[in-house]
Amino acid sequence: MNAPLPLPALDAIRAHEAEMVAIRQQIHANPELAYEEHATSDLVAERLQRWGYAVHRGLGGTGVVGTITGALGSSTRRIGLRADMDALPIAETSGKPWASKVFGKMHACGHDGHTAMLLSAARHLAATRQFDGILHVVFQPAEEGLAGARKMLEDGFLELFPCDAMFGMHNMPGLPAGQFQAVPGYAMASGDTCIITVKGVGGHGAIPQTAVDPVVAGASIVMALQTVVARNVPPLHTGIVTVGAFLAGDAPNVIPGTAELRLTVRAMQPTVRDILEKRITEIAQAQAASFGATAEVNYIRRYPVLNNTPEHTEFCKQLVRDWLGEGGLVTNPEPVTASEDFAFFLEKVPGCYINIGNGVGSQGGCMVHNAAYDFNDAVLSTGATYWVKLAERWLAPQG
Repeated sequence: MNAPLPLPALDAIRAHEAEMVAIRQQIHANPELAYEEHATSDLVAERLQRWGYAVHRGLGGTGVVGTITGALGSSTRRIGLRADMDALPIAETSGKPWASKVFGKMHACGHDGHTAMLLSAARHLAATRQFDGILHVVFQPAEEGLAGARKMLEDGFLELFPCDAMFGMHNMPGLPAGQFQAVPGYAMASGDTCIITVKGVGGHGAIPQTAVDPVVAGASIVMALQTVVARNVPPLHTGIVTVGAFLAGDAPNVIPGTAELRLTVRAMQPTVRDILEKRITEIAQAQAASFGATAEVNYIRRYPVLNNTPEHTEFCKQLVRDWLGEGGLVTNPEPVTASEDFAFFLEKVPGCYINIGNGVGSQGGCMVHNAAYDFNDAVLSTGATYWVKLAERWLAPQG
């Protein structure tokens, strides 16, 4: 059987593909969790310095920013290209030769590939400098739930590295390898956590009349929460309320004093996010009170809705059309209810977050956040070429 043809990529990118694949697999074999990406950031910083970037370290703890100026003029236009670096607390089962060497940690979301794609592009852009303006390549820690983007912003990222626009990219299993998908407007959901602590009065399971049972109150809260989306969120909008854990007691004949519900809450519009927080709080407290219990609601706003600026999204889509034709884009892409902390950057700066297909079926492997997942190295040079074309087109000489 003939080997599949390589995906579209610049010849100059393809020329150092083997090295970038090796870097990707090295990072994959040595995963680091959020804010622990020390070896990864060392590798990134060393390569950027070798290629001529001005390198800044320490934003968000382990973040790395490389800055380079184009050779085609003296424009002060500035853009940021971002990749994430952290792994997940999952024990890998992929069986690949480059599988994680650290038990209980793995790159189950492709951040190793994202880092390698941006490094590949950074190398080419430093060698050619065929643009007019200032380019920041941003390697961010702690995307997986601990808001590394927000931490970089709090540490002064935009004050140190002002950007007129920012762009991000994520791999997507299930999409054809190398095909791109971009959704204008609200493209990814907000992701919040809610902890509801129901307080009652403990007692003997044989004499429940002397107790206030938080398990019964908690069960009523679980059922009542199912009405939040059905009866409070506009039918054409999206809201998700999932009770992922219900923790109470440890003996069959004891009524515990407390019960705890742990929720994940998603919305595709900021207004719906506000509705969900308000109604979850009201329902939990009212349901608990109806049983003589109380409910403490700790609603934690984690990641905001990711809002792709329409004009920047159309720019990215047109770039792909001009390069790959209409077949390079997913037709009629839909938003997804996963969350992404690049949304924090897009709250401050216009831009676009795009997906690149990781492949279909066995080629693309399983979905992310799965113990058997692996990034598809066949798309590395295509993703890197996208970054190069974006930087050169956005920062093309004007006039």
